[in-house]
Amino acid sequence: MTTSMQPMVYVVDDDQGMLDSTVWLLESVGLHALPFTSGHAFLQACDPHLNACVLLDVRMPSMGGLHVQQALQKRGITMPVIFVSGHADVPIVVRAFKAGAHDFIEKPYNQQLLLDSVQQALSGRVPQQVAGQALSDVHARLNSLTPRERDVLMPLVKGYTTREIAELLAVSVKTIDLYRSRVMKRMRADHLPDLVGMVIAAGLVDPLNLR
Repeated sequence: MTTSMQPMVYVVDDDQGMLDSTVWLLESVGLHALPFTSGHAFLQACDPHLNACVLLDVRMPSMGGLHVQQALQKRGITMPVIFVSGHADVPIVVRAFKAGAHDFIEKPYNQQLLLDSVQQALSGRVPQQVAGQALSDVHARLNSLTPRERDVLMPLVKGYTTREIAELLAVSVKTIDLYRSRVMKRMRADHLPDLVGMVIAAGLVDPLNLR
């Protein structure tokens, strides 16, 4: 029987295959995982007294992940939320971080990346030494950007579209696509959520004041 001392990972995904594989992964490293195929079912069963986090799919029928996150906040439930989604466009990522998401991971996810994120969420913090080194690495990458690359980086992580950035900087869309690719490579960001998280961690943007 699960007690309030045992960490719990709620997994909410309407894709039964993805749900089963994620639960299997979590249980394979000794974590307790409880699956749900809908946000409504999760909210009904959610125990705010547990040391828990929730893995939330963004797009689900009836009630999507962002709405589940809002419902948790309205109930005063502050458990860490990790979004897992195959649809990680900028507006969704920005909304998630604005609302205090712990992390945003794109499908198909790297298993170790997901496990690391869950463990950090359950522990409530990243070990200071690891966090400090990771942040130093991020700052070093940021400092390696050219002025033009930084001009593209900032509106990109704030949710502006490629076309809007092109108009803002008075260059072509193709040029912005090129610079975006260079920024991702220099920052070692495989996906846009990684880039947004880095810039927030570095203190360059306030997640509450994103677009």
